Amino acid sequence: DVQLVESGGGLVQAGGSLRLSCAASGFTYSTYCMGWFRQPPGREREAVALIDSGGRTRPADSVKGRFTISQDNAKNTLHLQMNSLKPEDTAIYYCAARTWVGSCLDFSRRYDYWGQGTQVTVSS
Repeated sequence: DVQLVESGGGLVQAGGSLRLSCAASGFTYSTYCMGWFRQPPGREREAVALIDSGGRTRPADSVKGRFTISQDNAKNTLHLQMNSLKPEDTAIYYCAARTWVGSCLDFSRRYDYWGQGTQVTVSS
């Protein structure tokens, strides 16, 4: 079975940093598209950043220049380095995976597998 387990969330002051990780198992990591998503309080889930097997990335405009998605293919692990955090970054952050069909950097694609989420809270 596909499993995605996030870690690294927490409470941080505005301007601080956090690094999220997602341990993936149950599938051939290099054949899947991976991404980070978040759901702020009272709002719909939104894409944060996507990555393909070659390491090309696409961050959302709201996090460009502050967040960096990366992966360790050998360890089947996805990361999200979050710097210069703002209170509006407060959300539950999810790791997601989908079968590699089309571009992995397409925000419109639907993801098949989701982690349980990790809470990130940024205080002002």
